[in-house]
Amino acid sequence: MVNEHQQPADRPAAQTPAGQKSPAAGDVPVAETGDFWLLLGAAALLGIFGGLFGLFFMWLLRLGQGWYAYSSPGWMGGHWWWVALTAGAGLVIGLLRWATRLPFKTPGLIADLQDQYVNPRLVPGILLVSTASLIGGASLGPEKALGSVGGGLGQWMAARRRLDDDGRGATTLSGMAGAYGGLFSSPIIVVMMIVEVARPGGAQLTRVLVTSILSASISFGIYFAVAGTVFLDLYAVPSFSYENWYLLAGVGIGLLAAVVSTLLGVTVTASGKLFDKLRLPDMVKSIIGGVLFGVIGVILPLTMMTGTDQLGVVLKEGPTLGLGLVAVLVIAKMITMGVSLGSGFIGGPIFPALFIGGAAGVALHLAVPSLPLGLTFTCMLAAVVGGFVSAPFAMVLFAAFTTQIGALNTTPVLIAVITSFVTVEAVKFLLARRTRGGADAVADRTD
Repeated sequence: MVNEHQQPADRPAAQTPAGQKSPAAGDVPVAETGDFWLLLGAAALLGIFGGLFGLFFMWLLRLGQGWYAYSSPGWMGGHWWWVALTAGAGLVIGLLRWATRLPFKTPGLIADLQDQYVNPRLVPGILLVSTASLIGGASLGPEKALGSVGGGLGQWMAARRRLDDDGRGATTLSGMAGAYGGLFSSPIIVVMMIVEVARPGGAQLTRVLVTSILSASISFGIYFAVAGTVFLDLYAVPSFSYENWYLLAGVGIGLLAAVVSTLLGVTVTASGKLFDKLRLPDMVKSIIGGVLFGVIGVILPLTMMTGTDQLGVVLKEGPTLGLGLVAVLVIAKMITMGVSLGSGFIGGPIFPALFIGGAAGVALHLAVPSLPLGLTFTCMLAAVVGGFVSAPFAMVLFAAFTTQIGALNTTPVLIAVITSFVTVEAVKFLLARRTRGGADAVADRTD
C-alpha cells in the first residue's frame, strides 16, 4: 500500500522487460551463455561481501543502540532525554544529507527490488543516513541499508562488465540476497522474497534464482559461523494443536490483517505527504520528525527501534500490558514508522511492519481468548507484512521459521496470508481504477 517509489532523475525509467532477449539469444540455454558463469562468479563474491558486511553493520547497530533502556514497557516508561537524542539524530541526518548531497527523497527498498536497480552513487549517503537513523531510534529496519550496499555493489560490478539489462538486474538482486542471507537466517526466505517482489520472468528468472541462492547461501554460512542464527526460534509462542476450524479462522484473521496493512500504508503515505507540504528546510523536517517519534517513544518505549526485540516483550508480557495498551502500540508504531520515513530518516519497512503484525496478533488473542495465541500471533505476523510488501509466501516461511509452530499449523497461516494479500491487492486495484476514472472525467471536461 505504501508508495515508497521516489525516482531520482538518473534512475532508469524502466528496465528491459524481464527475460526479453533477441530471437537468436533466446534459443540458447541460460547455462550455455558466457554471461551466466560471470554472474555466478559475481554472486559468490557478493555473498562473501554481504556476509562480512552484514556482521559488521549489525554489530555496529547493537553498539550504537546501547543507550536504549526503558524503565517500564508500559505507559511513560521512556526517558525525556530521549527527545533531545532523537532530535539530535534528525540534525545529524540533515548534515549527512547535505555533506553527501543525498536527495531528501530516495527510492525505497521495494522500489529497489522492483526496478532491480540501486544507484551506486547514492549508496554512501544512504548508508550513513540509515546508520544514524537506526542508532537514533527511528522505527525502521536495517534491510534498506544492507540492500543498498549489496545491490549497489552488484550494480557497479555489472556496469564494469558491461552486462545487459537482465544481467545487471540479476547481479543487483544477488547483491541484495548476499546482504540478507545472514540477516533473515535462511537463504530460502531471502530468495523467495526477492522473487516475489522483483518478479523476474522468462530466462531472467533462472539467473536470479541461481545467483540469489548462491549469494544468500554463502552469506548465511559466513554469518552463521560467527553469530549463529538471528531469527530462528526467536518468538516462542505457546504450542497449540491443529483444528479444522482454524482454516476458517485463517480467512477472518487474513481480512483483519488486510485492514491493518491498508491502515499502515495509508498512515505512511499520509505522513509523507504531510511532511512534503511543510515549507521548511529538509533539516528542520528531520529534526521535527525526531522530536515526534522521540516523544511517542517516551510515552510508549516499545515503539522505538526496529521492533524486533520489542515484539518479544509484547509477546511475553501481553496479558500484563493489557488489550488497550497493545492496541495502542500497534497504532503508535504505524505513526512512528510513517513519521520516520516522511521526515527524511532512512530504513527498511519490513521490521517495523513485523512488530505491527505480531502485536496485532497478540491484541487479537487478548480480545478473543478462544483463538490460540500461537495462531493469532503467527497469522498476523505473516499476513500484515505479506500484504504490505506483497511477499506472501516469503512471510509464511518467515513466520514458520521464527515461531516453529509445526508444518500442519502453517496451513491456516498460509490461508491468512493469501487472504490478506488478495484483499490488499483488490483495494489497490479499486483505488487505481477510481483514480483513472477521475482523471478521465477531468480530461473529458477539459475537452
